[in-house]
Amino acid sequence: MNGRKRKSKWWVSHAGDGSVHACEWPDCGEEGLYRAPRSRDDLRRYRWFCLDHVRQVNATWNYYGGMNDQEVEEDLRKDSVWRRPSWRLGTGGNPFGQGPDALQDPFGLFGGAEPAHRQRTPRTPEEKAMVVLELDPPLTAASVKARYKELVKRHHPDANGGDKGAEEMFKQIHQAYQTIMESLSPIR
Repeated sequence: MNGRKRKSKWWVSHAGDGSVHACEWPDCGEEGLYRAPRSRDDLRRYRWFCLDHVRQVNATWNYYGGMNDQEVEEDLRKDSVWRRPSWRLGTGGNPFGQGPDALQDPFGLFGGAEPAHRQRTPRTPEEKAMVVLELDPPLTAASVKARYKELVKRHHPDANGGDKGAEEMFKQIHQAYQTIMESLSPIR
């Protein structure tokens, strides 16, 4: 090694017996002191090169070479979660499992128990109407109307064979709708 002593770096490797890799570049007789990954799919196994040839490999290395735009995007998304499995909030995949060690969610943020604001007793007519229509603030006339239509279709007496329970629920839904719409309308 030209009589110079080299410091060992992460990219420089000497075998345990003191021998050095030969450069893997064709027709090169230099020592292979510098490593480069074998491929995008095999990043933990290396090829060994001299300084000049590892520079050439690095200059032409393209991790995303041969991938289309969608494959590049998918690979980048994997990196954003450190290549660990992930899932949307509220769709399952509780990392803490079930039972006594399960995630405690007193506010219902992760789709578990009812949120605290729904557990308390409604005080005003508007709050009671929101409970009947199963709505959370903020409310808009469009969102209230859409929810009203959905519940009316479900609980209409004609759709339930004249069931008295459905008829009573239908009346409550209609009253709740009127209460909320009056509170949303501008003062005349």
